[in-house]
Amino acid sequence: MSEIEPQAVEALLDAAFGSDRFGRTAYRIREGMDAVPCLSFAAVEDGALVGTIQCWPVAHRDAQGTATPLVMVGPVAVRPDVQRGGHGRALMDRMLESARTMADGALMMIGDPEYYGRFFGFTADATGAWDLPGPYEKHRLLALAVNGHDLPVAAGLIGPR
Repeated sequence: MSEIEPQAVEALLDAAFGSDRFGRTAYRIREGMDAVPCLSFAAVEDGALVGTIQCWPVAHRDAQGTATPLVMVGPVAVRPDVQRGGHGRALMDRMLESARTMADGALMMIGDPEYYGRFFGFTADATGAWDLPGPYEKHRLLALAVNGHDLPVAAGLIGPR
């Protein structure tokens, strides 16, 4: 895993999620933010980008305006022709290893609860009162406390920091 050109990452994301991906709620949450370098990785095989994970500085804001820093995980993308080869899991493992000592907030994501729960410990237990700036399925809003950062349990909106 190593750094890679941003254009290559964007091309991979287009291949994995389609070029219409910018309208998704996840993009609204992290709008205007730069990815967190120490938690964002690329998987390279035979000199070619095959996977990427990016993490973003976001925040939970409660009704009183109190902001709790969080780190949004995703997208996790693997080139379609090499999916199911373990690249996504390796990227998640590498990110979590770094997050345990470097994350400046708990982790959150929109993802498959069965997959991200079983393999990585993410749950929707603390996210029931959270809201997002766009459509999403409540059971797919997941979180994981890391690096001594607790999850906010109060109602609040997730958005850019």
